[in-house]
Amino acid sequence: MNRVTLRPSQGNEMAADSDSKIAWHRAQVRKHRETLRRIEAAKFAVGEVANPKTIEETRKLIAELKRKIAQSEQVIVQHDRQTRRPLATDLGSLSSVHWSTWNAYTNGLR
Repeated sequence: MNRVTLRPSQGNEMAADSDSKIAWHRAQVRKHRETLRRIEAAKFAVGEVANPKTIEETRKLIAELKRKIAQSEQVIVQHDRQTRRPLATDLGSLSSVHWSTWNAYTNGLR
């Protein structure tokens, strides 16, 4: 039986986050996406395995990875919404922003 070894990517690049929890989630998203790519590439390189048990295990693994990616992305998006400043600097965009909510240094202490 042919087996494909799935190794984590060798890259060590990290997003510059002051919050280690967010940095961890970004790293997890990269790691899980790389694993999904390797699984898909293995399907084309080796071909679909005819063993129903292996097919089901692969489907479960893919579903689990996608679920983990979605969870980490949700945490990242929530963090970005709370800490990112508006990118547009026109008066219309800036006048609708509540400044006390996006300042990362106050952490909602006002």
